[in-house]
Amino acid sequence: MKQIDLEELKKVDVRTVDVSALEDIEKVKVDSSLSAGERWRDFAEKIKNPFCFICNGMIVKISYSEGKESLENKLVQLCMSMEE
Repeated sequence: MKQIDLEELKKVDVRTVDVSALEDIEKVKVDSSLSAGERWRDFAEKIKNPFCFICNGMIVKISYSEGKESLENKLVQLCMSMEE
């Protein structure tokens, strides 16, 4: 998947997306014997749009942060802010 393709996939609007064009993430099977890079390519090929897909019957759109902080650290910060 080329960078330009990924940029276009990021722009999908969940309010107007053709649901029939989306893949159900629960049906995507990735070969765990592949290397990490090969697994990503295999997943991206099967899911077609790694930014917008169906999960549990719902349309899901995700984005990835450019930051270097881990998801774990972000979740800890969120939990700590909820305690205040």
